[in-house]
Amino acid sequence: MRALDGIDLAVDTEEFVAVLGPSGCGKSTLLNLIAGLLTPTEGAIWLDGELPPGRAATAMVFQEFALFPWRTVQANVEFGLEEMGLTRDERARRARRYLDMTGLAGFETKYPHELSGGMRQRVGIARALAVEPPVLLMDEPFSALDAQTRQLMQEELLGIWERTRQTIVYVTHNIHEAVYMADRVVVLSRRPGRVLAEMKVELPRPRAEAMLGEPAFRRYANDQDSRGQPRGVPHAPGAPRAARDRAGLIAGRVGGAGAHGPRAGAVPALAARGAGRGV
Repeated sequence: MRALDGIDLAVDTEEFVAVLGPSGCGKSTLLNLIAGLLTPTEGAIWLDGELPPGRAATAMVFQEFALFPWRTVQANVEFGLEEMGLTRDERARRARRYLDMTGLAGFETKYPHELSGGMRQRVGIARALAVEPPVLLMDEPFSALDAQTRQLMQEELLGIWERTRQTIVYVTHNIHEAVYMADRVVVLSRRPGRVLAEMKVELPRPRAEAMLGEPAFRRYANDQDSRGQPRGVPHAPGAPRAARDRAGLIAGRVGGAGAHGPRAGAVPALAARGAGRGV
């Protein structure tokens, strides 16, 4: 059984890209391939550029909160920094920065069971941001939250993105969420997942909740909802994007085994060429 077939997409540095598709189409598998948690059975994934020693290429925010219950909020945020070999003072300083950014100042000594769902997901976001990865991967991070908390967290994430300009690949099956959050929406087919189409969302930033009722927003959302495929540039199988001057996640169509490796002299970027996954 194939989960993904010939994925071909590119993500620029500082771009917020939503990957949209029905349940079971391989969205989470795609993120796991990018993160190196799975190996593609065809194609290749690598980092384009060079990273400082000990710095991760990606960090993941999961649908489940995925926190260590025996660690405090601050200790959870510092976990990745420990793996990077930072000193205690460096870890504490960086953790405090991202705890402040995610609205968790004052909760440093709390444990996960003492927090609401939204607060726990903030810890997951702070932990991922703290390692300062070139690409942040988010796998339906707000789907387990109630509608009001989900909207609040979407607005907070957009605020963080405005301040950090972090490159983000955001998986969702919610059309309105994809249009509201992203610079560009990539639509996957049913399994095996293929890129059906891409749509650039030309709504002004910063985004605000009031925008959800505007005609321009409804046009983007309704256009995707009507046929499951947005207006914009249709995906052309076998024709990878020219991406030499890009930095971010790059995907194209080539054969060969999956591999990770930098290309000297380039700006840090991820690359996935002809990514496929059989399960």
